[in-house]
Amino acid sequence: MNANSPEATPRPEQAAPGTAATPGRIVLLTTSHRVAPGLLSWPAWQALHAADQVLCADGTHPQLPYLREAGITVDEASPAAQELVDACAGGRTVVVVATGEGEPALTDGLARLAGTGRVDMPELELLPASYDLPGARLLDLVQVMDRIRAECPWSSRQTHKGLAKYGIEEAYELVEAIEEGDRDELREELGDVLLQVVFHARIAEEDLEAPFSIDDVAGGIVAKLIHRHPHVFGDETATTPEEVKEHWLRTKAVEKQRTSVTEGIPLGQPGLALAAKLASRARTANLDIPLPPVEGIGYDLLALAVRAESEGVDPEAALRAAARAYRDAIRETEGGDRA
Repeated sequence: MNANSPEATPRPEQAAPGTAATPGRIVLLTTSHRVAPGLLSWPAWQALHAADQVLCADGTHPQLPYLREAGITVDEASPAAQELVDACAGGRTVVVVATGEGEPALTDGLARLAGTGRVDMPELELLPASYDLPGARLLDLVQVMDRIRAECPWSSRQTHKGLAKYGIEEAYELVEAIEEGDRDELREELGDVLLQVVFHARIAEEDLEAPFSIDDVAGGIVAKLIHRHPHVFGDETATTPEEVKEHWLRTKAVEKQRTSVTEGIPLGQPGLALAAKLASRARTANLDIPLPPVEGIGYDLLALAVRAESEGVDPEAALRAAARAYRDAIRETEGGDRA
C-alpha cells in the first residue's frame, strides 16, 4: 500500500451524535535493531493487539513480518501530526511502529500541536518494545568496522603489522588518561583501544590459513576468565585478593605448561616495566635471585625497579609522575623567563 494513497491515510471514527469526542491515545512503539525481530515485551504485544489501528512508515521494517504472523494488521502510512490526532478522535488507540530514527518529525509535530493549546491532544505514550542488553552497542561497532574494512581505501589495506604501532600508542594514551584522572578522555581512549581489538579481529577473518573473528576472540577470553575464576564459577573459594591471585597463577601454570617463570614476558615493553615484571614473577615463585653484581646506570635502574616492585610500587607509573612534575617545573621556569 502506498503511503500517499487514500487508503493509507488514517480516518477518525465519527463520534456518536450527542456524545463528546474523546481525544484517544497514541502509542509510539520503539524497538532495538540489536534484538532479534519478534522478541517484544508483553506490554508491547498487548498494545498491538488492543489497538484500533497500527501504522508503520517503513514497509521493510524488520518487525512487520512477525506482527502480521501474529494476526496484527499493519498499515504502511506516515501521517502528519494533525492526521494522527484526528485518527484518534472518538477514543481510538493508534500504535505507531517507529522506524530506526524514532519518528522525530512526527513527535516534533505533536509537540508543536500541543504547544498551541488549541488542540485536544490524545494521550501520548512512548512504549519500548525491546531493550538493548548490556554490551549491545558492541554489535554496532562490529557492523561499522565491517563496512569500513570493505569500503575505506585506507582501512581496507591495513594489516596486523601495520596497525601494531597504533595499538602501542592507544595503550599509552589510555594510561595517560587514567593517570590524569580525565573521565571524558578515559572513555574516549577506551574506545580507541577497543577499536584496535575489533580492527585486528576483522582483518583476521580474511586470513586464508587460520581465520578467526571477533566472536572467537570474545569466546576465548570468556572461557579463560571462567576457567581462571573457579571461586566464582566453580566450587573453590577465595576471600582475599591474594587467594584470587593464587588461583589465577595456579590455573595459568597448568594451561601454559611453562618451563620458566620468565616465559610469556614481552621483552619489548618499557625497561622499568620489564624489570618489575621479572621481579614479580621471581618473587611469586619464591625464587631468591640476587641482582647481577655489575655497576652501571642500567643495573642501578634495575635495582630501583626491583625495589619498587617489592614495595608494591609501579616503577613506570612512579617515573611518569616524577617526569610530569619535572615537566611542570620546566614550564614554570620558561614562564618566569618570558615574564
